[in-house]
Amino acid sequence: MPHIGLYCPAETGHLHTMLPLGQELQRRGHLVTFLGVPDAEEKVRTAQLDFMPIGATKFPLGTTEAMFAKLATLSGIRALLFTLNWIRESGKVFLEEAPSVLKQAQVDILIVDQITPEGGTVADFVGIPFVTVCSALPMMQESSIPPFFTTWVYSQSMWNRWRNKLVYQLINPFNLPSQKLRQKYRLKWNLPRENSPDSPYLILSHQPVGFEYPRQNLPQHFYFTGPYHNQQSRRKVDFPWDELVEGKPLIYASMGTLQTGLKQVFAKIAGACADLDAQLVISLGGSGDLDGWKNLPGKPLVVNYAPQLELLQRAKLFITHAGMNSALEALTYGVPMVAIPITNDQPGIAARIVWCGVGELVPLGQLTVSNLKLAINRVLNQLSYKQKALELQAEIRQSGGVVQAADLVEGILWKK
Repeated sequence: MPHIGLYCPAETGHLHTMLPLGQELQRRGHLVTFLGVPDAEEKVRTAQLDFMPIGATKFPLGTTEAMFAKLATLSGIRALLFTLNWIRESGKVFLEEAPSVLKQAQVDILIVDQITPEGGTVADFVGIPFVTVCSALPMMQESSIPPFFTTWVYSQSMWNRWRNKLVYQLINPFNLPSQKLRQKYRLKWNLPRENSPDSPYLILSHQPVGFEYPRQNLPQHFYFTGPYHNQQSRRKVDFPWDELVEGKPLIYASMGTLQTGLKQVFAKIAGACADLDAQLVISLGGSGDLDGWKNLPGKPLVVNYAPQLELLQRAKLFITHAGMNSALEALTYGVPMVAIPITNDQPGIAARIVWCGVGELVPLGQLTVSNLKLAINRVLNQLSYKQKALELQAEIRQSGGVVQAADLVEGILWKK
């Protein structure tokens, strides 16, 4: 029985991509083990997959929650740099500890998140193939593709290409510490220099192709498969269903599970929806005591966590931070969006929401009740947004999804 290893950050969005793929491979008879910090174990066990800890000393239980609490106070470039440093520190531990774990467990192939490329270096050292999964936006740089942390519109114009190239040149040095770290271990292990951090065998993206800008330089082994998400990989969330008003349009708002400390954002969302003939449900993403949220305008229903997939099936509009999983989940149910991106690749995803015609974008720096209300009314009242969302829903339904992704992984396994 082939043994498949999974490796990604212990963050909800990345786990919600990786775990369903692991479940599908396990359903096919493979042994599947997730390797990660202790904070990932509960979610992995909920998905009924095996778990092996990495970095328990450096990152004991509760470390990820503390990092999220810090990240929740940041936005923009500061949040991005904090995230990059966090990923780099995690990478150090994986490079040090994972080889012995993989050898002991006799893992045959490793599936790694694109933002944790140290997994590929470890796989090379152990002598097994690896697969790259793009849980976020694909990070491959092209002159016509705006940097992922911007809301710039896609364009083939000479000016936009020049601007994109310039910014890539400015930001690439921030990745040098991680690159040098991997190269240090490759030299130590007598491995050739890294040509690319991505897999030479298979690269997967859970985006439908219609939700990505036209790319020209993707490798032949790159596949847009469509989303992997399912309810079975997630813990059950209690929700006061009896408080939903029958017959009233539902607006669902969530800023994800990372940026949960932005109380002013939720207050402005509530203010923008207060006069609408609709019910607003706000998920805080686990940011604490609900008592402090009782006096929001319009008296929205506020919960710490929400069963997002079930609510999106009922929602008329989704107000979102534009995390990749959240955007794809909304499109799976044909729900148009208003995006308020905070950091990391969220601005780039929000720009794609606008580019595809499935929603509007309100930058954090321009977030006022009036600006947000304009965007909400536009998306609710213009049928084109819903129609475009339904078109992408149809594309997602016709895509291969997690089944195609598992087929492709097995193709690499059988070639091994």
